[in-house]
Amino acid sequence: MSLSPIPNLPFPIDTTKWETFQERYDRLVSAPLDGDLAGWLREWSDLNRLVEETGALAYIEATLDTADPAREQAFLNFVENLEPDFRRADQALKERLLAQPTDGLGDEMRVPLRRMRNQADLFREANVPLLTELAKLGNEYDKVTGGLKAAWDGEEKNLSQLDALLIERDRGVRERVWRTMMALWASQRGELNAIYQKMLGLRQQVAANAGLPDFRDYTFRAYNRFDYTPDDCLRFHDAIEAEVVPAAARAYERRRKGLGLNQLRPWDLAVDTSPQPPLKPYHAQDELIQGSLNIFERVDPGLARQLAVMAEENLLDLDTRAGKALGGYCSNLPWRGRPFIFMNGAGTHDDVQTMLHEAGHAFHAFETFALPTIWQMDVPMEFCEVASMGMELLAAPYLTKDNGGFYTPAEAARARIQHLDSILIFLPYMAVVDAFQHWVYTHPDAALDPAACDETWDALWGRFMRGVDWTGFEAERMSGWHRKLHIFQAPFYYVEYGMAQVGALQVGRNARRDQQAAVATYRAALRLGGTRSLPELFQAAGAEFRFDRPMLADLVNLIEETISQLK
Repeated sequence: MSLSPIPNLPFPIDTTKWETFQERYDRLVSAPLDGDLAGWLREWSDLNRLVEETGALAYIEATLDTADPAREQAFLNFVENLEPDFRRADQALKERLLAQPTDGLGDEMRVPLRRMRNQADLFREANVPLLTELAKLGNEYDKVTGGLKAAWDGEEKNLSQLDALLIERDRGVRERVWRTMMALWASQRGELNAIYQKMLGLRQQVAANAGLPDFRDYTFRAYNRFDYTPDDCLRFHDAIEAEVVPAAARAYERRRKGLGLNQLRPWDLAVDTSPQPPLKPYHAQDELIQGSLNIFERVDPGLARQLAVMAEENLLDLDTRAGKALGGYCSNLPWRGRPFIFMNGAGTHDDVQTMLHEAGHAFHAFETFALPTIWQMDVPMEFCEVASMGMELLAAPYLTKDNGGFYTPAEAARARIQHLDSILIFLPYMAVVDAFQHWVYTHPDAALDPAACDETWDALWGRFMRGVDWTGFEAERMSGWHRKLHIFQAPFYYVEYGMAQVGALQVGRNARRDQQAAVATYRAALRLGGTRSLPELFQAAGAEFRFDRPMLADLVNLIEETISQLK
């Protein structure tokens, strides 16, 4: 698969050369600002939309086939030949704008300008080549992990295809596939450690160049985290340990009893505990799209139409295949005003959940593309994930076949219970991932030793993840950080999922009272884009931006009550 070229280009471009864009940025640097400042800003915004879509296309194409040298080279061309000069040109224009009176730009630019000032202050010329090297190392991680595959019953399967077999009833098959996957990861342990060590050194230098004591401080600035601190994250971890970890242990215990096992093992965590056949909601991409369209038609016909546009314009790549990068994502194409969804579907209920999740991101993108400038479309990641996780919950009542979905009522109840249990289990795991990175970037010398990383990960696992017996597989447990893409590719981008889950659960709670009103409120909040602070965005969606023990206790009770009702 390949995406269509950038449409309606305002001038001819060569995506391998910065000179294509340089003249336009130079003109903006020297243009008089004593007249139409808003018009100048829109012209800059349109240029940025074009450059950012160029980069998004290069990344998407590279992840669609990690074995294609031409796609890899196109991505490297962007990160090496375009992105560094784009960062410099964008910085020059930020400095020029921020030297002007900006009151006339209005309240809708208040928060975007705050982010812009922060980013301009954080910029260092010396960091441009370092960020380029980090992007290239991220591509190396994708190549290594996307290329992992093993022979299985006469055919070659990648990690996503092997992972889909963990729902099999036969416990011996599950153990065999899990061991196969762990052996694949172990075969690249040295390579992954080497990539991470290079990343750590570069990231620490980025922080030092910016005059900050460590990369944690740098990242909190780089992510525009104005509304919470590292200590707030640590308190969130503590609240999860107190309120959610016991509930997650109860979820594991329900699973153990449902499977009739003496002990849960790592290969027992995906199989359905029901004696009924495993949930196999669809067979290929077209069925997933049609079922999703039907569900979204019940949630809100306007949302269904947005997904239909993506299908019509070939902006969905949902099935797994050899050479495809791992994971799933929604990427924005801001010039044409469209999102793109990438998945590794294999016909499981997890894939349905991923589709609902990524569609939430896509709907958010559609709502924000109408905003006048690209900076107003820059939504805090913590709220981006409210859009995706909230959609999982808003769509949940419509999973049944009588709504055009995938399941009988009994199967839909099973699917919803699985999802709610997964939330209870996810929040402690999120705390492990986030706490691990707090340790890594405040102990940069120790973190250069992979054995120290293993020990820290394992200690955090013991603190938060209780209920699964890893006896005999301690090495696999300790190296679990290798298997979390975000730790390599997007450092510190994980607590957002936890915060957003708290927000999304409040959206879901509102929907239990009044589904139609909750959906309308949700969409209105999405339309704000990045023009409000995080607490204001949560409030607009009908949620509170807080993560204390009372809040988590209320939401845990809601989840467990809902599970009891569904049972």
